[in-house]
Amino acid sequence: MSIKADRERLSHRANLEDLRRLPGLNEMIPVYLSDKKENLYSRYIRCALVPSDQIDRILSCSDRNREDCKGIPGGVVYNDDNKEQRKYLRYGTDTGIEPLIIERYFDQIYPEYREISEEFRHFHNLYHNTQAHPPEYIKLEDDVNEHTVAIVDANLISIRLKDILQFAAIKEMYLAIYFDYREYSSYSEEELQLDTNDSSGRFVQDDLMCWEQYYTGPISSSSGSSLSVRRLIGKHLFEPLPKSKSGFWPFAEDPKEKYAEFIIDVDKFGDDVTYTSNPNELKTPADPENVRGVNSDAPSYLTPVHFSKQVLDKYYQEPSKYDVRESTLHCGGLWCLFIDDNHEDRVCAWLGDLGRDLPYSEQQHWLIHNIPPKGGVSQTYFKRQLMGQFTNSNQPEHMFKQHYRNLQKVCEEQLSWQLLLPLEEGDEHHFKRLRTSPTNEQHVFDESVLSLTKILIDSLNEKELNKLIPDTDREESTKGITRLEHALNTCDVVGAENHISFLRQLQSLRSSGIAHRKGRQYRKSAQTFDIENQSLQMVFRKILLQAVDLLEYFIGVVNNGKLSVE
Repeated sequence: MSIKADRERLSHRANLEDLRRLPGLNEMIPVYLSDKKENLYSRYIRCALVPSDQIDRILSCSDRNREDCKGIPGGVVYNDDNKEQRKYLRYGTDTGIEPLIIERYFDQIYPEYREISEEFRHFHNLYHNTQAHPPEYIKLEDDVNEHTVAIVDANLISIRLKDILQFAAIKEMYLAIYFDYREYSSYSEEELQLDTNDSSGRFVQDDLMCWEQYYTGPISSSSGSSLSVRRLIGKHLFEPLPKSKSGFWPFAEDPKEKYAEFIIDVDKFGDDVTYTSNPNELKTPADPENVRGVNSDAPSYLTPVHFSKQVLDKYYQEPSKYDVRESTLHCGGLWCLFIDDNHEDRVCAWLGDLGRDLPYSEQQHWLIHNIPPKGGVSQTYFKRQLMGQFTNSNQPEHMFKQHYRNLQKVCEEQLSWQLLLPLEEGDEHHFKRLRTSPTNEQHVFDESVLSLTKILIDSLNEKELNKLIPDTDREESTKGITRLEHALNTCDVVGAENHISFLRQLQSLRSSGIAHRKGRQYRKSAQTFDIENQSLQMVFRKILLQAVDLLEYFIGVVNNGKLSVE
């Protein structure tokens, strides 16, 4: 490296520029760093939380007390009125400074590591995602938006500044970033000529930052040559947010409620009519005399709002987070919305429910898919919601899932084993996401067929079915659908021909067009389901209805005792 490049590097101008920069609140900042490159540089960052009344003292010198950042409990012995006193120190010092990153050392017996303050993790209720690489801590907001708050690697820990300053607000403390940078050069001090630098060898304080830089004398490199070392050491403090912005009850200010406006009608000119989903501004049957003083022209809380069926795509894509059930949509334990999903082409919800049950960010998602109304809610939804009557859905996916659960129940009661093995955790999404597609996309159709075969064919309980077949008739090469057929025939079960044929056709459709490239065999399977003359949506709808018939048949077979082993 040239002397000019080394002179610039050892001036620490680039390092200072980076360290003095004020990051945005949503930026991840390093709070622990251990980085070095032999014979070139070493960079260390530590952090701590400093009481507000100690800011002047902390900024009066560039160095730090190393114990302030370790966070390990300790003790002190002192004399008080000629009596020896012993005191426990939660963080090892009596300065009031608290660590944010706790350093763990085990005398070289076990590997050292660092961990984020437990109080900070509990304050923000952070989830430790150990499957991420590197591991991270996630904050789940009330509206189910996820934010990565911290990333923990062996030599670098970064935390989002906003979350630190919210925590610091409640504790009435400042965040202190301690830095210790050293740059190495094979050139001598005389050759580098850095003594003329304005800040060389003197202490500098600028607002909430202080530092100094100086030569520490030549050292020997690993090869035995002499290296010049110039050190930059200092602190950068960050003021906490106001307590009202901490997001922590009871200090945080109440958030201003926001409500989206949805299309509820079309006027005589064909223009959309919208109205707020704020439930406090809607008429309700519980307030017939309008005690609340709602606008006389306001619509009813129970005004149906219509959406394209794609509004549910987001939720079906993340079955680990969302649960789309018949007539309800759940987001863990955060929120639940009643929905009318008993239509082929749309989803409906009550105007007041949209404002009451959905976070504003989620209302924005629904707003994107909002369409002018055409007709009212389904009879199924009307009877359930307003008449309090139990009514079965006529939608294929609802019928299929209900029959599947009924089959599990009767198998448990009558057989003590399941005809269709329950899906493993890694395959449960095939059941949760199964539905009639809102689009005519080939990949959606393929995924749906794959899911159905996983549930109906790959899950056949071959071990128990094999027990129904006499030893002399068993063939190890006979598996899957053929084994099912053989077991049913052995048990004198009638009426299975059409259902077995359906399963084989479904298997062929999966094997020829999804598990492999689509070719002649797929075209043959496609003809069986009349794919060329119908939309893929309609084809899969009919496939699901055949699957419902199959499950209903299985339920009847189990209930009549034909599959019971003597």
